[in-house]
Amino acid sequence: MKKTPTLNKLKKLLLLSLLPFSFNASAQVPSLSSGEIFQNIKKLNVVGSILHIAAHPDDENTLLLTYMSKDQLVRTGYLSLTRGDGGQNLIGAEQGYNIGVIRTQELLGARRIDGAEQFFSRAYDFGFSKTREETLNFWDQDKVLGDVVWLIRKFQPDVIVTRFPPDPRAGHGHHQTSGYLAEKAFAMAADPKSFSDQLKFVKPWQAKRLVWNTFSPGFTNKPPTGEKSGFISLQISGYNPVLGSSYTEISALSRSQHKSQGFGSSASRGQRIDYFLHKEGEPATKTLFDGIDLTWKRVTGSGEVQELVSSLIKNYDVNNPTLSVPGLLKLNQQLAVLDSTDINVKTKKAEVKDLIVQCLGLWFESNPVSFSATSGDYEKVNISVVNRSTYPVNLVSLRWTGAASDSTLNLPLQEGQENKFTVNPKLPASLKVSQPYWLEKPIDKGLFQIDSQQAIGFPENRPETVTNFVFEIDGQKFSYSRPWIYKSTDPAEGEIYRPFEIRPAVTVNISEPVFIFASVEPKQISVVVEAQQGNTEGSVKLNTPAGWKSVPASAEFNIKEKNQVQNFTFTVTPPAKNQEVVVSAIATVNGKTYDKSIRTIAYHHIPSQTLFPNAEAKLAKIDVRTTAKNIGYIAGAGDDVPAALRQIGCQVTMLDGSELSKDLGIYDAIVVGVRAYNTVGILSHYQAKLLEYVHNGGTMVVQYTIPGDVKVANLGPYPLVTGRDRITEEDAAMKFLIPDHPLLNYPNKITQKDFDGWIQERGLYFGLDWDKSKYQAILSGNDTDETTKEGSVLYAKYGKGHYIYTGLSFFRELPAGVTGAYRLFANMISVGKK
Repeated sequence: MKKTPTLNKLKKLLLLSLLPFSFNASAQVPSLSSGEIFQNIKKLNVVGSILHIAAHPDDENTLLLTYMSKDQLVRTGYLSLTRGDGGQNLIGAEQGYNIGVIRTQELLGARRIDGAEQFFSRAYDFGFSKTREETLNFWDQDKVLGDVVWLIRKFQPDVIVTRFPPDPRAGHGHHQTSGYLAEKAFAMAADPKSFSDQLKFVKPWQAKRLVWNTFSPGFTNKPPTGEKSGFISLQISGYNPVLGSSYTEISALSRSQHKSQGFGSSASRGQRIDYFLHKEGEPATKTLFDGIDLTWKRVTGSGEVQELVSSLIKNYDVNNPTLSVPGLLKLNQQLAVLDSTDINVKTKKAEVKDLIVQCLGLWFESNPVSFSATSGDYEKVNISVVNRSTYPVNLVSLRWTGAASDSTLNLPLQEGQENKFTVNPKLPASLKVSQPYWLEKPIDKGLFQIDSQQAIGFPENRPETVTNFVFEIDGQKFSYSRPWIYKSTDPAEGEIYRPFEIRPAVTVNISEPVFIFASVEPKQISVVVEAQQGNTEGSVKLNTPAGWKSVPASAEFNIKEKNQVQNFTFTVTPPAKNQEVVVSAIATVNGKTYDKSIRTIAYHHIPSQTLFPNAEAKLAKIDVRTTAKNIGYIAGAGDDVPAALRQIGCQVTMLDGSELSKDLGIYDAIVVGVRAYNTVGILSHYQAKLLEYVHNGGTMVVQYTIPGDVKVANLGPYPLVTGRDRITEEDAAMKFLIPDHPLLNYPNKITQKDFDGWIQERGLYFGLDWDKSKYQAILSGNDTDETTKEGSVLYAKYGKGHYIYTGLSFFRELPAGVTGAYRLFANMISVGKK
């Protein structure tokens, strides 16, 4: 291989966490400053760990994580039982496991800021739960408990901190469960008889103590009501001059990564005291680490290590971190003679390896020329290495995925000279498609199905396409693995990194997730075939169940260029009888079938994420009529209701400020999207006009609005306040309060059958208080052992028109093809066109 001339210097250094059991393959962060390097050198002097446990992304106390990682300098982790799949989405229409993928990456972004490691159990977030019993009935308690035990044994924390108590004070049933399972796992992790199969990979572990990071209503961080003793208080704020920030500022940046949940946070800069209630183990009286040796004395034979670390801290030169390299090399040698199975030794060895790179300004990465490839194909990869110091470093060898053997170089790296290599390996046929590993199999009984015990807990896929770099520094050899990362330059954003993907040879996307047939008239279904490699020929078809007809039976495609597409239209005719079925799209290339679609989730604040779900859509032949045809839609926090309305024959116009300023009288109905009154500021300017539209004879349907941050003074034409009432049991019985009301009768006769098959919940953020002389409550229902809730659908006649507020979860039910939801929503928009 030949070294090419130096090109323009690049701006960013690929830094990968080398701490045990935490690997963020997509992280691209700047090189550490001299102050940050010094902070990490000081961390070498601390031997200890703490694990925070809660239920969801955004449950974690980011200030606690920041303080522990950057002030106490202990190894810090956060275990979220779920990936937040059941949460809302403020930035888009993704739901279910798709929003879970987003929130996973938001957590990883938060951890890159606050310095903690991130872990997950296999539990699927199925939505809001009101009790621990309901949660554990949905999840397999033994398996989720086993995951908590596994991660405690794997991480080996000295202290465990829960965010929630194991009882109703926690509110959400998932919250209660996180505290309950953590307390059970505390003892079980130390018991070799508990989950003994895990002991092939880990050993029993007894943490010193478990405490609850308490709170009072509003998370005001006061001792909880009823707890008079057994807790300690800690001041966890403070300013770090080395980092140039207070811990509250850093934690606010961390929490602000939860953008899909609308959790942007302003930094406070005063003192913050948190309280910790003793729950298990040996009580603490002053600090969380009472009775725990955080020095090297806890590691046998580490006396010389302690001296070397103390010397590194004392002699650090902020103007020349390279001067610390000889001391780090000596420390590396000394660590090598200690017990390699000790997690503290393994952690510090990884930290030293990373610090050597940082102190040298050593930069190296591998960039494929495209962002995706298929297994068995060739992929050109550009490898770059530069030593930005005067310290002698030799590049001994390189080895990349697809290489038959190491490429031996023994190349001295001259200061500031970029060494570039181009390789074109054939990717192994054994490479798996880059589906998030927890989504490779269908969700079953509330759990992601993960076959490998050792895979449980990882936040994302461990990269399969990598380059291994071996360097020699003062006679010591160091091996580093770096994933292949695609790099491009955006004219506005600058340098952009994207994870490299392995894709199937062909993907097939059906244009919509649901197709509603209100009659026997056929519909056209669009199918997009995308070639993930060049020169791809084959056929595509819709695999329709018996009774459904698809024309043509199949279609041929011939795609010359990689990532190019061909579009096909199939005419599908339903049977005469009502029926709900699933249709799949299948491509065939060289006798092999491909049945996966492709979906890329792209937002500025997270790396692009690509998923490969089954190429399927739901077909439903149902009796649904609507007399409203021209609909105006005000988008809220993101939902797919407009597409659902088009499925039942409506013409939908999205109403932005420009459209709202025009004549609204042309619309048969105007629908306001979920949380629009929380997120769309211009509605404060147009609310009077919208209510005038209703008064003049229009129909307005407002979907749920969260209380407390409403952009308008009056949500409806008469007093109406929303609350946090919800019905979380998706099969809860619904009572018709006014059976002869038009909303339940025209143009579709609503029956109890229309509430069959709902997903996740009935609804949320119901009306709480309303003028009962003006609004009519149409439905009532309740979760088990709870009082009846009547605020799910409120109707008011206003002037000549009709106003409806609904907390029913149409934003979930319609995209999922719940047919009864289509019929009820059709009645709502049609109530003014009788």
